Amino acid sequence: MSQTQLDKLKMTLGISDDTKDAELQLILDDVQDDILTWTNRAELPKLLESTIRQIAVIRYNMQGVEGQTSHSEGGISRSFDVLPQSIQNIIIQARLLKATRYAAKTT
Repeated sequence: MSQTQLDKLKMTLGISDDTKDAELQLILDDVQDDILTWTNRAELPKLLESTIRQIAVIRYNMQGVEGQTSHSEGGISRSFDVLPQSIQNIIIQARLLKATRYAAKTT
């Protein structure tokens, strides 16, 4: 039986029940929409499915501390990147160029 993106995300996060399914699905949907926008695509290539999960894990773990760039407390220090460079590279490789049309001026 093939696992869904939601099943794979729950496995990655160590979540075994379905209490967070709606929240996790919303995160997956938002990340997919973002990747489609970033890559100028209408459909998601299979090679970006794991990237969606990687970004979804980051977004799930950053809930409540969105945008935090540095934090120290009790000897523990945290800082966050927007997206790790390795994920950015995958997205850039899958990006389609945008073609635009323009009308030449006639005299």
